[in-house]
Amino acid sequence: MADLATLANIAEIFGALTITGGAIFAVLQIREFREQRRQAATVELGRSFHDPAFAQAVNLIRQVPDGITTDELRSKGPEYEQAAIMIATRYETMALLVFREMTSFEMVHELTGGLAVVMWRKLSRWTEMIRLEMSEPKFAEWFQWLAVQLNRMSEENRSEPAYVKFADWRPRE
Repeated sequence: MADLATLANIAEIFGALTITGGAIFAVLQIREFREQRRQAATVELGRSFHDPAFAQAVNLIRQVPDGITTDELRSKGPEYEQAAIMIATRYETMALLVFREMTSFEMVHELTGGLAVVMWRKLSRWTEMIRLEMSEPKFAEWFQWLAVQLNRMSEENRSEPAYVKFADWRPRE
């Protein structure tokens, strides 16, 4: 009878260890999955900057004065407002990915920090006017949020451009 009790105890211990091991494995798998998802989102984010339409949109908006109004932008032709909308929606997506922690803020800061802030500076007044025109205060809300965060980080860190900050960088051997 003692043998049966010992075997039952061993089986119970083995079962507990199996469950614990399975739980640890599941947690590790979930972490790995999240990291893979973040990396995939970051790669997609990088690819989005190679879109010729986005490059053209940035080129058009880069030429307009800071704080352009809706009337001023529309007077330049429909391609300018289309460019503004493309930029706003691209940064909306990017900001939401950062906020939901699907990609890192640091990566977005390094990838597009200065450009996003400049695009917001140019389009902020246009955005405010579109919000009023559409009676939709949430229009480009995440674009604004991202630009504010990126600008704040740059001011707080007084970050140098990569070509200065990493001038002495060398690849690992």
